[in-house]
Amino acid sequence: MKKTGFLVVLVCSAILLAGPVWSADYVGSDQCFSCHQEQYNYWQASGHPWKLRKAEKARYSKLPLPPGYSWDDISYVVGGAMKKARFIDQEGFIITSAKDGSEAKTQYNMEDGSWSFYHKGEKKPYNCGPCHMTAYSPDGHQDGRPGMIGNWREDGITCEECHGPGSDHISKPTKVNVIIDDSSEACGKCHQRGGIPSAPPAKGGFIRHHEQINELRVGPHAEMDCLQCHNPHQRAILTKPSCGECHDEVLEKFAKNVHAKAGRGCIDCHMPRVTKSAIKLNSYTGDVRTHIFKINTGPDADMFRVVEEKGKKSTFAKGFVTVDYACLGCHGSRDKAWATQYSKEIHK
Repeated sequence: MKKTGFLVVLVCSAILLAGPVWSADYVGSDQCFSCHQEQYNYWQASGHPWKLRKAEKARYSKLPLPPGYSWDDISYVVGGAMKKARFIDQEGFIITSAKDGSEAKTQYNMEDGSWSFYHKGEKKPYNCGPCHMTAYSPDGHQDGRPGMIGNWREDGITCEECHGPGSDHISKPTKVNVIIDDSSEACGKCHQRGGIPSAPPAKGGFIRHHEQINELRVGPHAEMDCLQCHNPHQRAILTKPSCGECHDEVLEKFAKNVHAKAGRGCIDCHMPRVTKSAIKLNSYTGDVRTHIFKINTGPDADMFRVVEEKGKKSTFAKGFVTVDYACLGCHGSRDKAWATQYSKEIHK
């Protein structure tokens, strides 16, 4: 008996030294509201819970549907908050054609009310895990729908996707039994495509969307963290005015410039919309701001590079934005040579 008791003590001691034992389960984001009303309401207004919604919720958003479809044909909606919406049929496949099988644009773009092709005519499974849902597992098929690849505990990016399963925290609210990770890598789990760090991929003259972490890492602010500018519970556009913390002298000079007097700010030039999620507004303006920041004012500078490997060409963004993207989105009647000339005076 003494020997058995010694072994029990030894095992318990090893567990304590190894850290807390996680036995929590997922309880759903609604359970967080009673104690965290402000954060919950911020989150509800952000795009994260909208990444994936069942049709019974999304049907009240007044979204139009692809040709021939009714809400009875839809199981889920992907997105539909700010940029675009795609629709999933009752088998779990993303809709890529009209209901009768004919060619149709099936991605609805929120900003201008247009429609775009999405994998036109393909039988496209929904394999967007783990970035559109909470507690994703690649095994199985959600709801038993063959087109849904994997299973998850809650639709959309919810509290427990970032903070971990919440049952223990609800039983005993402490900071010990909940994940609080304020690193950029925590955001980068989804805000990148090819791993961290990697060069941001580009296509059609724009950086591809969901590349914020790698845009940041290739630019001059690589050591910054997301939370220096963003509240993770709020919409991304509600940023903290933090440029002046390091660039106060530049801002003082810029305040006298015609651009500042016209209401333009740092982000209009240093974070132009060179990333495309749904639509482009013109040749140099997409619909998502870049996080590269640095502007190369050289007249021959090219912000993209093409890499060929095994006969396949891929395009990537470099660590700077060029003046055509920084300037000509607004000054559409001008050219790159003009932008290069006048960019030298921009902070004076």
